Amino acid sequence: MLDTIRDNKTEIQLSDLEKVGFKGVRCVESGGPEPGVGCAGRGIITSISMLEQLGAYTEDLDYVFYDVLGDVVCGGFAMPIREGKAKEIYIVASGEMMALYAANNICKGIAKYAERGEVRLGGIICNSRNVDNELDLLRAFTKELNTQLIQYVPRNNIVQQAEIRKKTVIDFEPNCSQANVYRELAKNIDENELFTIPTPMTQDRLEQILIDYGMMEKDYSI
Repeated sequence: MLDTIRDNKTEIQLSDLEKVGFKGVRCVESGGPEPGVGCAGRGIITSISMLEQLGAYTEDLDYVFYDVLGDVVCGGFAMPIREGKAKEIYIVASGEMMALYAANNICKGIAKYAERGEVRLGGIICNSRNVDNELDLLRAFTKELNTQLIQYVPRNNIVQQAEIRKKTVIDFEPNCSQANVYRELAKNIDENELFTIPTPMTQDRLEQILIDYGMMEKDYSI
């Protein structure tokens, strides 16, 4: 979208920005500022404002999803919340230390905005990286945050195979086990009624959970 805005000196139409994907899903890629210039978060809100002006948010839409960077300082995460454009937040993380550190920081931002608005955390989605005790770790992590593990998504190479062909997994291989995982994820989000203000933990507490679930206990000496 931002590339189109920068390059197009004539009036922009919704059809210039929107692509219709599998099963009629309407997709827009917001893009971002030129490298080294501007703010990614401002790019997100510019894109949303443009979509509003062009009439993209029609009554026939079932859901509107914003897939944004989890940057709580200047990235896309904070802007839709700050501007009142998003009410349900789902954080995608793995069982790796830095992913959990980032998720915990995002929860600090959600807790801040929840104090003066309707935004709530709907849960954590584990995009597995096959680390030790990952499922148990994520369950403990979500409990500490006063939320839930909304779905565990196992690692599967069929995702990369589908991406190379520019398809979703359900479109590429609808009967595979990974496709069923995504169907279950969709069902869990659709039926979710547990929305909370998260309780972020200290760095020391996060590291203790990692230790408790074996992330730091192995002897890697040679």
